[in-house]
Amino acid sequence: MAIEQTVGRTPPRAMTIAGTDSGGGAGIAADLRAFTACGVHGCLAVCAVTVQNSIGVTGVHKIPPETVAAQILTVAGDIGLDAAKTGMLASAEIIEAVARACDQAGIGAAHRTPLVIDPVAASMHGDQLLADSALDAFRGLLFPRATVITPNLDEVRLLIGLDVHDRAAQYEAAKLLYELGPRYVLVKGGHLREDADVCVDLLYDGHTFTELPGPRFETGNTHGGGDSMASAITAGLAHGMAVPDAVAFGKRYIVEAVRHSYPLGAGHGPVSALWRIKDEPG
Repeated sequence: MAIEQTVGRTPPRAMTIAGTDSGGGAGIAADLRAFTACGVHGCLAVCAVTVQNSIGVTGVHKIPPETVAAQILTVAGDIGLDAAKTGMLASAEIIEAVARACDQAGIGAAHRTPLVIDPVAASMHGDQLLADSALDAFRGLLFPRATVITPNLDEVRLLIGLDVHDRAAQYEAAKLLYELGPRYVLVKGGHLREDADVCVDLLYDGHTFTELPGPRFETGNTHGGGDSMASAITAGLAHGMAVPDAVAFGKRYIVEAVRHSYPLGAGHGPVSALWRIKDEPG
């Protein structure tokens, strides 16, 4: 689907409920870039401020849960939202506040406004980022409210205790995650090395499995890839796409974002939104 913007016309509005990345590679920075590249006005609710660069995270400041909820409700009550997504939520208390605020704002699978849950729970190296209480809150509070969830394989392991090493286990993971209540499950296959040249993501709606293959690029510059894909899916939903179409749109977006990723700093560079934006001014 080609997304066009008419001059002077208010675009669809989407919100990212997530944490910052002071290096600009992931988190809210990546979300807002993807929203803009996909023709959506981005709003934000900051859940955590990180001290971060291309090498790693050295500090996290959690925003008070009531402040997170107030950001969501203030925007929804005035500007309105056509879709929302979550990223790093930092604690069980923040997740609980987000769930309550989404219910009040009419966001989630039971409401008009779709909700994408990107359960950011693992570092790029697979290390657990959240306490067990926060993982429980994801499973019990947010997944039943989700239009679609988008875990990677490390997050699958933390959420349901299943190590996915092949395509059959990816299918099993999708079924187990669906039992936790989301309308759709997208199990991302970027960490699955069963196919050396192909990265296959798997979408499941409780009845039908849909494989979304894409080329695998040999690059270490994939910082913000999960955030960016979830944001592109959210943008598609904000434009009124059905979930399978929005997920396919997000897949096409992230393939090109990884293809055009670039080095930055001494560690992992980011995926790029610039492939959808003119390179030079003037």
